[in-house]
Amino acid sequence: MAGLVAGLVAGGAVRFRLRGYRSGDLEALWRLDQACFAAAFRFDREGMRSFAELPGAVVVVAEQDGDGTELCGFVIVHLEGSGQALGGYVVTLDVAEDWRRQGLAGQMLAEAERLTMAAGASWMGLHVFVENAGAIAFYERARYVRGERVAEFYGEAGMAAWVFRKRLGV
Repeated sequence: MAGLVAGLVAGGAVRFRLRGYRSGDLEALWRLDQACFAAAFRFDREGMRSFAELPGAVVVVAEQDGDGTELCGFVIVHLEGSGQALGGYVVTLDVAEDWRRQGLAGQMLAEAERLTMAAGASWMGLHVFVENAGAIAFYERARYVRGERVAEFYGEAGMAAWVFRKRLGV
C-alpha cells in the first residue's frame, strides 16, 4: 500500500505516505484519537488495539514522509457479513489538526475503500454524530448516503447518530 501522496501545509508542499498498520502504531493511534474527539467518542487503548488488530481489519495509516515518526491520520474499517453481503464498517477516521482540510481524510478513505473492495466487499457503512456537520458534509461529498437516525448510538452519552452507506465499485 505504500506510496507517496502530496499534501499542502502552510502553502508549501509536504509529503505523506499511506501504509498499513503496525503493532508499534498503537500508542500513536490512541493519542491521535484522544486529540481528535471529545470524551464521548474516544476509544480506550484496549478498544483501539482490538479494532486495529482484529483479523481482517483494514487499517490505513498516514505518516509524514521522512522518518515516519509523525502520524498524520488513520482510518480503521472492519469487514462485516459474508459473500455478496460482505461490507466494510468505518470504525473511526482520525486526522491530526495540522493536516485537516488538505485532502488527507479523502485520500485515506479512498484507500480504505479500495482495500475493502479488494477483500470482496460491496459496500461501506458508518455512523456520524448528528451534530457533526463537518463529518456529515465530508461523507456526503464522498458519495455516502445518509440513512436512518439511531437514537442513543453513543452509549452512555445517549447521543444520536446518522447511518451512512455507500455501494463500492459503482
